Amino acid sequence: MLISRHVFRTSFTTLTEGPFPHSGQEELRPKSATRKILGLPEVWVRFLGALIGLGLAFATALLSTVSREAGNLWATAALAATALLLAVLVGLTTVPYLARRVVAGASWQDAFDFEVTRAGIVYVVLTLLIGVAALNTGNNLLYIVVAAMLAAILASGIASGVNLQGVTLQAVLPRQVFARQGAPAALVLGNRASRVPRFSISVLPPQAGKQRLRWQAEPGTFGFPPGRPPQQQWFRLPDRQYRRIALDEAPPLFEGRAYFPYLPPRESAEVDLKLSFERRGRYHQQGMIMATRFPLGLLNKRRRVPLEEYLVVFPAFVPSEQISRYLSQISGEKESFIRGQGQDLYSIREHRPEDSARHVDWKATAKSGALKVREFTREDERKLRIVFDNPEPGQVSVQDYEQAVSLAASLAWTFAGQGVSLTFAAPGLVAEAGLTDFLTYLALVEPVTASRFLSHLPPSPAFHLLFTARAASLLPEALLERSFLVGFGNAASLPAAQK
Repeated sequence: MLISRHVFRTSFTTLTEGPFPHSGQEELRPKSATRKILGLPEVWVRFLGALIGLGLAFATALLSTVSREAGNLWATAALAATALLLAVLVGLTTVPYLARRVVAGASWQDAFDFEVTRAGIVYVVLTLLIGVAALNTGNNLLYIVVAAMLAAILASGIASGVNLQGVTLQAVLPRQVFARQGAPAALVLGNRASRVPRFSISVLPPQAGKQRLRWQAEPGTFGFPPGRPPQQQWFRLPDRQYRRIALDEAPPLFEGRAYFPYLPPRESAEVDLKLSFERRGRYHQQGMIMATRFPLGLLNKRRRVPLEEYLVVFPAFVPSEQISRYLSQISGEKESFIRGQGQDLYSIREHRPEDSARHVDWKATAKSGALKVREFTREDERKLRIVFDNPEPGQVSVQDYEQAVSLAASLAWTFAGQGVSLTFAAPGLVAEAGLTDFLTYLALVEPVTASRFLSHLPPSPAFHLLFTARAASLLPEALLERSFLVGFGNAASLPAAQK
């Protein structure tokens, strides 16, 4: 297998040009400048542009006829060449786009999916100039040159289409990805052809389409007469209002381009990627575009490739010094909780009236002259339960909420690496959830309406790490005694006994 390795970094704000060798290829940019000025959809801009271009070509052709009747040879040649050039430009730039919007079926749309490059436009202009010279001089050699140049355009389009046939695309994604951390991935391009290699293929995401909207009903009030302040209206009745809102679609996985210079027959080439996500959440890649300018660079041929990939990005890690501070606080509180009747010796201390006589350490008593007892660790000293009490919408700021989510994910990952037996609890989280389930929950969680989650929390002998926005006085006493509280926002993270 031929392996072609590069670095491809994705960002989620703008389409950036990846650091790949392009072999003179230019970035595929949407031609939206006219659309931004006129405020019209691109299809109407292209249609109006085609009408204007064809109208100018027709007017120029009429002028060339008038000039020929007047006997002005050079003006006739210039006007005829201009009319032909305008018609060809409209045919190359607008007709394929409109055909893709009209024809049905992916195969037909792929057949018309091409753009003329800058080199192609210069080549067409040069062909037209030589064609005009051939018409004026009647030189057979010029006719042969024009025919060869037109054949080269046709051959280039056919070769570009064939170059993209039989090519498959796969994405290799990481299993676990945290926000703001690079994660390795790869794009694998395969050639199913048995004898013919493929050359100069770029892979890039499709352009962002039109944002989809849906109707949403919201409670409202109908007042009469309309337009007056509420206190001046005659009556007010409950009503329903409808408005269109944008669908919450998952952002794409890839942005940028990957370049494959050579693909041998029946082999695959791989390009290494480095994915980087700014925010937690679900990401969805629906299709990719393969583009090529092989062999002459006159046409930019594209083909859409089906690719359905989902990825859940876990919350970002908090700084290591902040984790260390929380670990020291939690460890101190947990030390006082784990003292109990277990099998492992924890310490030897002074005898208390409530201590049993069978725990007296007679050897230490004889040495010190005072009654000493042995204190053992609890059998569940390595058990920790992380509870995420999801607050109501608007109860905490977005920044404080995201910090709490990231802290919960970071502490869960850290304790799991230390071999602590973890269990998790949160509104809507399954009872037997593991670490991956909890991180996935935190990746997708959003504030919810008020629930009695903590009051229905099943009891557990483990020590609790409780993330909550509630005041300590509102928490169940049994839960408060065995918990370390982590407040949302600016609330101090102190042991429950100090709150």
